[in-house]
Amino acid sequence: MTAGKTARVEDRIAGLDGAVVALSGGVDSSLLLALAARALPAGKLVAVTAVGSVESEADIESARSLAAGLGVAHECIVLDSLEIPGFADNTPLRCYLCRGQLHQALEKIRTERGFEAVLDGVIAEDSEDYRPGLKAAEEAGVLHPLAEAGMTKPEVREASRLLGLPTAERPASPCLASRFPYGEKITIEGLQTVARAEELLHGWDFPVVRVRHHDGGRLARIEVPVEQVHRLCAEPLRSQVTEAFRALGYTYVSVDLMGFRSGSLNEVLDLEGPASQV
Repeated sequence: MTAGKTARVEDRIAGLDGAVVALSGGVDSSLLLALAARALPAGKLVAVTAVGSVESEADIESARSLAAGLGVAHECIVLDSLEIPGFADNTPLRCYLCRGQLHQALEKIRTERGFEAVLDGVIAEDSEDYRPGLKAAEEAGVLHPLAEAGMTKPEVREASRLLGLPTAERPASPCLASRFPYGEKITIEGLQTVARAEELLHGWDFPVVRVRHHDGGRLARIEVPVEQVHRLCAEPLRSQVTEAFRALGYTYVSVDLMGFRSGSLNEVLDLEGPASQV
């Protein structure tokens, strides 16, 4: 089934007169770029990665490395989300504002190159969560070839393994702003603290982790997969993590007993109410 879906993605892209691929460095956009590289001639394809305060260095390096390995032209564009009016206020429309700016930049590149479309790595289940960035993409006319083919995350990983992509097992890594509860001001200091905190946990062999930044940076709420909660709370690691996080400036360090959930901060939203309306 996966092979049939990837073939549909390639056929969809092959019918385009050139494409700009929004490349975050994650598993979804990486697979999209690999399939686009098979479907289009080199002169009709460019990958573009946003570089700013909310993107991690690991993601940016992943994007650079992948594009180079595929032999695809790659551009990094500076997009400081904190300078977008309203972004730092962190309302539920934060991603809509950010994606709107990104898609404007991608559209400019598309026009300059004379290409037909801008593509992103949205997949089938992305529509199941609250994702206002999808509305911004819709308004900009961005195409979602993976979602159009019905590709799910397990299928994306399977296809990536078959193609030998280095991102096949890479954990999802949304932008660092997603660690801040809605209504909490996003600051460059807070973003840097979250990045350092998660790097520490990666070093303790927690590949899937989120550090949620609460109460103006006084409280860290750590999410790891449920099966790893016990190890995080056991000594001596519990004390080591506590000490390291307090050195970063957190007063309180907590572990979420519900474990890691992608988009857990959306749990406070009434998805039928005004917060979800764009």
